[in-house]
Amino acid sequence: MLTIDLNCDMGESYGVYKLGYDELVMPFVNSINVACGFHASDPVNMQKTVRLAGQNNVAIGAHPSFPDLVGFGRRVIAATAEEIKADVIYQIGALWAICKSEGLALQHVKAHGALYNVAEKDLNVALAIAEAIRTVDPNLFMVCLANSMMVEAAKQIGIKYVEEAFADRAYTPQGNLVSRKLAGSVIHNVEAVAERVLSMVRDQQVRAIDGTLITIKAQTICVHGDTPGAVEMIKAVRNRLEKEGIVFRSFGCWA
Repeated sequence: MLTIDLNCDMGESYGVYKLGYDELVMPFVNSINVACGFHASDPVNMQKTVRLAGQNNVAIGAHPSFPDLVGFGRRVIAATAEEIKADVIYQIGALWAICKSEGLALQHVKAHGALYNVAEKDLNVALAIAEAIRTVDPNLFMVCLANSMMVEAAKQIGIKYVEEAFADRAYTPQGNLVSRKLAGSVIHNVEAVAERVLSMVRDQQVRAIDGTLITIKAQTICVHGDTPGAVEMIKAVRNRLEKEGIVFRSFGCWA
């Protein structure tokens, strides 16, 4: 029996500015990645998101980024490995404290935006993230882009990890994510995304942007909850996989 985890970025509202469809999406995912204040969110919104996760029995993860609130964490910051490690520790710690105050636990850490994109290719950056996770709690999972330097870093540091694929993002033939700056980097067709995820989970492969098939072994699939039609797309993904008998559970609960 195949089992998969659906994860989604949440808690990205800031003050009076609302972003995403957290309340509508939460019932259909297994794990969430909560913004920790560096690219989005604030203490009150972090607390609201954690409480909502508890109400929906959804696993919680920290979503640290470069310190880039204006750019939503999508700009690369010229930070040293020491700075990255400290920034990630700081962000994990903030969310950990909020979870503890609500009687809930952290399951994982997943880097956001530019930090994630750099870490998938740069082993030193990936190692800084992995070391930060181990420093805070070696039982936390590191969410890694499948077949990337993140996986190697998690192995070297000796922490738990899961490999991730993206439902609606295009891949290069080398298995990297196509830059958002390029046409076709995000797939919007609901049926195409649902079939794409089924191929990832059942067949462990995905078609790259040039049409070639690449191998991808993922334990968690990222779905986006902040785009128009996000709820319908996530429902379509779940329905398609459920028809194939695939089970949905947060990866921290896998035997």
